[in-house]
Amino acid sequence: MADIVLVRGRWIFTGETTLTDGAIAIQNDTIVEVGSWASLRASYPNAEVLGSEQFAIMPGLINAHHHSNGVPNLLQGVDDDFLELWLFANVGLRSQDPTLKTLLSIARLLQSGVTTVVDVSSVSGTVEDCWDTLKGQLQAYEQAGMRVALTPGVSYTSFFVHEEDDAFLATLPQDLLQRLQSLVPVEPHLTQNEYLDLITDLVKRYQSHPHVDIWFGPPGPQWVGDKLLVQIADTANRLNTQVQTHAVESFYEKLLGPRFYGKSVIAHLNELGVLSPRFSIAHGVWLTETDIEILASTGAAVSHNPGSNLRLRAGIAPLNALLASGVTVGLGMDGTTLGDDEDMFAEMRLAARLHRTPQLNTPAPSYDTIFHLATMGGARLMGQQHIGKLAPGYKADVVLVRSDRFTWPWLAPEADPLHVMLLRAKAADVDTVLINGKVVLQGGMPTGFDLHAVGQELADQLNAAPNPDPYRALVVDMLPHLTRWYNQWEVPHLMPYAAFNSRI
Repeated sequence: MADIVLVRGRWIFTGETTLTDGAIAIQNDTIVEVGSWASLRASYPNAEVLGSEQFAIMPGLINAHHHSNGVPNLLQGVDDDFLELWLFANVGLRSQDPTLKTLLSIARLLQSGVTTVVDVSSVSGTVEDCWDTLKGQLQAYEQAGMRVALTPGVSYTSFFVHEEDDAFLATLPQDLLQRLQSLVPVEPHLTQNEYLDLITDLVKRYQSHPHVDIWFGPPGPQWVGDKLLVQIADTANRLNTQVQTHAVESFYEKLLGPRFYGKSVIAHLNELGVLSPRFSIAHGVWLTETDIEILASTGAAVSHNPGSNLRLRAGIAPLNALLASGVTVGLGMDGTTLGDDEDMFAEMRLAARLHRTPQLNTPAPSYDTIFHLATMGGARLMGQQHIGKLAPGYKADVVLVRSDRFTWPWLAPEADPLHVMLLRAKAADVDTVLINGKVVLQGGMPTGFDLHAVGQELADQLNAAPNPDPYRALVVDMLPHLTRWYNQWEVPHLMPYAAFNSRI
């Protein structure tokens, strides 16, 4: 039998209550007891001790939607823009080794107290190309010891604009069209059946893995089509795994529902029969009241990504309405947080403050609610029963946060310590992270790899990468055409934009 390890803290935030001068007893990968430091130390006098009265202890945070981008797009010269324009501008990104870029992203997550992530990955090329990319990413998660649902997807349609590529391409000047077709080939090598087989094989290979799951990650309804989306949902159900996709993120993704389906995107997904508790959408900024009712009745979940939604001018999601309707909601960083720093504390603060309505007796999420989204909400979205809380029987995913900086110079005894941590802590305060009882971050640095070496190797690769100037010139010439295309979409009469949660 493995020895007990005690984790001691000034406070233990279990997810249900706060213990002062508390401790957690861990054996192997599981929490066996939570209680006062004095009682647990008396029960386990010889146990190794992590932490001290200087630490706040919390469950590992869960990032419910993410893209492990490695070196951020902004550092590669791609500025924020409307989603549709920004997606095309990313053709100018330099290539990064899949293992190295994933390790870099993992480090930033661990340093922010995130122990579990839904990592939505885009793959392309031949079956062998996709295998190489996914094996590289999986190697990173196994090396780092991080809990992940790796969620690969492939685009098969809508490479340039939503649902109307042929019509859009016909409007381009011939010389620009030739440059586009030369630099951005769009024919996927991986057939739809090969994609289904690839993910099915990976799900089976990792079904008993202690911290890696495989999901299906169709990029969005407009990028895969109805037939494949139904096949994905059916296959996921048969394999007992999950599906995550992007939906109604931008204003133009809202418009594509009535424009191409004759109904909202969510109503269309419901009609296809793909919505269920194993199906989640990322963003959901433009959900209607009826859409929210559909999500609540089907059990489908939403990852709320407030920083990304603001950066890409998508808008403000109806978080208060989602919560009031009982929809399962997690919190995600999307690889595109407001400060480009992947700081989950900053994302929690943004979510808490963005959705406070400006009148008395109107909705506003509590800090406890936001903490729940980043822990138990994400666990529920993922269909995970044993993460997101510090309690006996739960996996030992534990974060030790130094409390000295965020409580300096004085803390009133009546102050709520959880609220103080949520409003004042930063990723830099995270000292130690355990996943499945194993220390994967110590002294703010990953234990499974050399972060500085990873960063240097990525920098060397990017310095040696081919010159992207032809792609960047293409982006400059293409963006005005993309802008004109979406400007021509028929827009029903709308009042000036107002955040959903500010309307009465």
